[in-house]
Amino acid sequence: MAAENPTWGAPRIHGELLKLGFKVSEPTVSRWLRRAPSSPEIGKCWLTFLRNHREAIAAMDFFTVPTLTFGVLYCFFVISHGGRKILHCNVTRNPSALWVVQQMREAWPYAQAQRFLLFDRDSELGNDVISAANNLGTEPVRTAFRSPWQNGVAERWWKAAAGTCWTM
Repeated sequence: MAAENPTWGAPRIHGELLKLGFKVSEPTVSRWLRRAPSSPEIGKCWLTFLRNHREAIAAMDFFTVPTLTFGVLYCFFVISHGGRKILHCNVTRNPSALWVVQQMREAWPYAQAQRFLLFDRDSELGNDVISAANNLGTEPVRTAFRSPWQNGVAERWWKAAAGTCWTM
């Protein structure tokens, strides 16, 4: 099992052995399991996947900009992973789900939306946004809680954009 599945550890192999009817403890499995050296090929596979599918992935997110009058503006943007091209950007003082749905319609007015749309778990991005994404022909993919690295292209862009707003 370890040779055929190099990413599996002792707990996973132990569970598979239990399913097959072998009664063996997890410490025994880990004692007999040779530690396979971590392969850099695994990272290359993920990079290859991203390179091959980047044209099919778009992401959307919000960032905030403080104003001179101590208010807050919410900047919304949609970015294509292929070429990191901004598809749409807009600003509001009061974001809502219906406003986000309208922005999504404006991001793809005539063209087919990308196959996957990544976004985080902002309160403005609720069920209305998910059904609007489905209606646009894209598959909505939400990132895990407190995992901004899962939407890295959007996170890097808004940090650069927010820095530009501060320097103006």
